[in-house]
Amino acid sequence: MNSIHVKHKWEPYLWLLPSLLLIAIFVVFPILIVFKLSFSEITPGGVIGGFIGFQNFVEAVHLPPFKTVMLNTFWWVLSVVGLSTLLGFIIAMVMNQKFRGRKIARAILVFPWATSLVIQASIWNYIIKYEYGSLNSVLLNLGVINQAINWRTSYPIEFIWECGVGIFVTVPFVAFCVLSGLQSIDGSLYEAATMDGAGFWSKLWNITLPMVRPSLTVSTVLNIIYVFNSFPIVYTMTKGAPAHKTDTMITYLYMLSFYERKKGPATALSVIGFLILCLCAGIYMVTVMRKEETQ
Repeated sequence: MNSIHVKHKWEPYLWLLPSLLLIAIFVVFPILIVFKLSFSEITPGGVIGGFIGFQNFVEAVHLPPFKTVMLNTFWWVLSVVGLSTLLGFIIAMVMNQKFRGRKIARAILVFPWATSLVIQASIWNYIIKYEYGSLNSVLLNLGVINQAINWRTSYPIEFIWECGVGIFVTVPFVAFCVLSGLQSIDGSLYEAATMDGAGFWSKLWNITLPMVRPSLTVSTVLNIIYVFNSFPIVYTMTKGAPAHKTDTMITYLYMLSFYERKKGPATALSVIGFLILCLCAGIYMVTVMRKEETQ
């Protein structure tokens, strides 16, 4: 077996240096700046003052919409990530089967994920319009309803629609991640399980799930990050109205910074969101890795 000879011990680090510099400039450095700003006084005009400790964090936590926004963010991430993972897994199982038109079905499946989120949210805004929305028109023509329905009668329903659109655009990503894992499974494993008398659920639990767990781990962690930071859907559909009742943390800190001119608390909220993401992703990764080690 041929071995790779390295003349100098520092040579591998030299090749890594450009990537490390890019990460430091575009990731680490901005994060450090935001952390510094969160402990600094910031005027409504954006002028940065001196160190004020945790004052921005205290003010952000005590703002009236904070509890509502945090609860919305929790349900937003949980519903979108959870349901999109479940539906994406089911769709991936279907797409992994051989049937006529499979390539066309896969191409159609990618459309919601490949299209801009602003466009998707705008289309769904049009679909559920009370006056001239497509949903009412279709249901009226099919005779399902006798008169147009206002699909946006209260802010909880508005929030449910936001979550629904989030699930709709996230399912394709999960489906293709799982599909890549399914296609890497050796078919002989299923054949051997069938000869041993294993049924569908037994093969799903003992072969499919363990083999696609790495793909599910990647898609779940990335989804938690993407969904938590998702801005276009909520902002395009409701802009957090009424009175931040449909806001998530990302849209709320944007409104707080650029509309209400409270840049200090908004910066503190961004740090809180960053720490929450690190904690959630870390807990999930540790849990999954422990399960893999015990198997």
